[in-house]
Amino acid sequence: MSSNESSSTPVKSTGLHVGAIKPGVAKKDPILVADGVHRQFGGLVAVDVEHVEIPRNAITALIGPNGAGKTTFFNLLTGFDQPDRGAWSFNGNSLAKLSAFKVARRGLIRTFQLTKALGLLTVMDNMKLGSTEQTGEKLSASLFPFLWKKKEIEIEAKALEILTRFKLDTKRDDFAASLSGGQRKLLEMARALMTNPELVMLDEPMAGVNPALTQSLLDHILNLKKDGMTVLFVEHDMQMVRHIADWVIVMAEGKVVAEGSPDEVMKNTAVIDAYLGSHQDIDLGAVTGRITLPKISKEK
Repeated sequence: MSSNESSSTPVKSTGLHVGAIKPGVAKKDPILVADGVHRQFGGLVAVDVEHVEIPRNAITALIGPNGAGKTTFFNLLTGFDQPDRGAWSFNGNSLAKLSAFKVARRGLIRTFQLTKALGLLTVMDNMKLGSTEQTGEKLSASLFPFLWKKKEIEIEAKALEILTRFKLDTKRDDFAASLSGGQRKLLEMARALMTNPELVMLDEPMAGVNPALTQSLLDHILNLKKDGMTVLFVEHDMQMVRHIADWVIVMAEGKVVAEGSPDEVMKNTAVIDAYLGSHQDIDLGAVTGRITLPKISKEK
């Protein structure tokens, strides 16, 4: 894909919901559905999601002020934490009580706000660890290279193809610890693709990233959708949300308080209240996303 194509305005998916837009609105083709998911830490209710659905083959942004419960909700959905109660399903199959590695094998992969690249391994080794199809990982088979060598070559070729796409192929033999923060974000996203996921969940993919790599990360997120995957990401930069998201879900105090298209959500008084503390006649994107709005003349 040319740079001109990658930097062009993304084609947004529409018609994702059924009926009137409200928190928990049904989707035409949901890939992930959560009901009554509740998580409490002592006296603090971190997550209390009554019902939410994630539309398939779309980019959905999960936004909300700090402490809204977004990352905790991510942890619950992906098996890194367990709720006090609730149920959720992926492709119609329950994920409740499954450990994180079993959730990943179902095709639901997440990245972290603080990257989890293994710094003392090379970039290529980090990539190969993401593959779930290596027979040689079994102790008995590892003793006989002829059982796994061919697969190892295939995995390495796949890893190199993905690294090339992410412009990390020249770093293949470097230790992951030597990469910049933005490059580690790219590596984590690239490693996620080694599992052939259906749903990729990104926790603040732009946090701590040098502005020089921002466009590259945006393009890669858009390409996930073009390649047939579904994306759910947590983000605070409303400029990014408005640019790439097809659908936005807003959390505040552990609850889903609003849903809709980016433009609709950023003008929603409940959303503005969650961010700014009082209802104001303002577009939220202008406050948190550095979007320049045209001046509107008051003259009739």
